Amino acid sequence: MDVVDWLLDSDPAIRWQVLRDLADASPDAVAAERARVEHEGWGARLLALEDPDGQWDGGSLFPADHPRDEPGQPWTTTMHVLQTLQILGLDPACGPARRAVALIGANATWDHDGQRYFDGEVEPCINGRTVEAGAYFGVDIAPIVDRLLAERLPDGGWNCEAEFGSVRSSFDTTLCVLDGLLEYERTVGASDDLRTARRSGEEYLLERALFRRRSTGAVVDEAYLDFAFPYYWHYDVLRALDHFRRAGGPRDPRLADAVDLVRAKQQPDGRWQLDRVHPGRVHFPFDAGVGEPSRWNTLRALRVLRWWDGA
Repeated sequence: MDVVDWLLDSDPAIRWQVLRDLADASPDAVAAERARVEHEGWGARLLALEDPDGQWDGGSLFPADHPRDEPGQPWTTTMHVLQTLQILGLDPACGPARRAVALIGANATWDHDGQRYFDGEVEPCINGRTVEAGAYFGVDIAPIVDRLLAERLPDGGWNCEAEFGSVRSSFDTTLCVLDGLLEYERTVGASDDLRTARRSGEEYLLERALFRRRSTGAVVDEAYLDFAFPYYWHYDVLRALDHFRRAGGPRDPRLADAVDLVRAKQQPDGRWQLDRVHPGRVHFPFDAGVGEPSRWNTLRALRVLRWWDGA
């Protein structure tokens, strides 16, 4: 089976993005397929799991019944489900999305200190993801954006450990913030300060070729070379490249090593495998398993390469 046909033989959340990003389908065809996310497949399944108060699994970051000795991190709560629904492409104007966002705003609070959900928390990785989902779903999260702009570190990025004295940026935190700022810029608009902050964070990653230490050129973390889905707050090279693709602009030559890594991971049948699953409780899987062909990784890799090659 042709790889694009294999991708189309899937969930509406995959199909509409394939039609838009790989098949050059008409806007009407893309919109019709995207509208199915609310009613079918993974999107409908996640919406059906929503609690009566609008949250998922009883909490913003951790479930109400979370045992502290549970392996991994639970990925079943409101923050992670909102991010996943955004990635799936749930229409933010649809009834279930508007209802969920209103209820979350009224009822959800953060584990840290009871802050209201869309007021944000203290960690920039959490706030970056809150900005991304909030901007996508039409919530006014400008105060969190202002906080993130003020928390940028001297090297250009962000780190959740800054409140404990860290002065060096983190790949994971920086990309979470960058994704949030980019979504805000695309859906709400951007000030010069926001664009400057986003570009400085991108420069932090570019100076390190997306996965290398600036000082030695060594790989920062071998896990960054594994392509996971869902990725949640975790950094990896494919997720970072997809950010630069969405941001547009010139294709920076410092991305070349990262693009070569993506090409090298393509299997002889034209597909990409799922390299890693981040451990923790999930509602249901989105791929067959580690080492198996992954539609999500294949879709994201193909559109990154299509962008890079100028197709």
